[in-house]
Amino acid sequence: MASGPNLSANLLEAGRHIAEAAEGGAGLVVLPENFNLMPQHDSERVAAAEADGSGATQDFLAEQAARHGIWLVGGTIPLRSPDPARVYAACLVYGPDGNRAARYDKIHLFDVHLDETDESYHESASTVHGERVVTVDTDLGRVGLAVCYDLRFPELFRALLDRGSEIFVLPAAFTASTGRAHWESLLRARAIENLSYIAASAQGGYHVSGRETYGHSMIVDPWGVVLAERERGAGVVDAEIDLARLRRVRRSFPSIDHRRLSGAAAVEVS
Repeated sequence: MASGPNLSANLLEAGRHIAEAAEGGAGLVVLPENFNLMPQHDSERVAAAEADGSGATQDFLAEQAARHGIWLVGGTIPLRSPDPARVYAACLVYGPDGNRAARYDKIHLFDVHLDETDESYHESASTVHGERVVTVDTDLGRVGLAVCYDLRFPELFRALLDRGSEIFVLPAAFTASTGRAHWESLLRARAIENLSYIAASAQGGYHVSGRETYGHSMIVDPWGVVLAERERGAGVVDAEIDLARLRRVRRSFPSIDHRRLSGAAAVEVS
């Protein structure tokens, strides 16, 4: 998607793509980060925040999941926080019965300056970071949730792996410049080092705010092979998830079991 500042229009387009994916046989559908709203100013996102459990976007996600009988990962939407000036960037997962199965609040926030394009981002000014690592059991396997900038933090994906994840989902809105430099490399690295599938659904195109996002939504298998990719333009990317193959790879190439260091490992400085 290339979402804009009109929530109703964004939901209408998301609904079209969800239907296309479901009609093609998808059992798990992943929407991009900020799929329901890419405003001109962060204050508009804060103003549009919903209460947890109630709101137009949450109703839309529940209805879509139930209508199509799918697992639906609702990209991210702004949910209210205790700070009236900031929101949570919440990734919500709904099951085929339309009930919410999980909520993950984006942990790593994009506070950077890009020298190449002279762009500055200060996500923490309007967003409260999450603290919980979240997985959810689905008919396709155990899914680990991450969002956009989280991709640069391999320790999060190790934590998801240690909680049994077989598939990572990554709603994203990577900038065009960082996407060109690192998007595919990071996705393939997270898949390879954890011998897991990763489904990355990205905003891609030009937005009313003047921002350009990279796109290149893709699905990567546990050996780092890009199974499907959509470089630009709105639409659907799909691929088969083969858990039997994933488990064979993990048995025959048991790098996960060969780990010797952990976050608690002693560090020596000489």
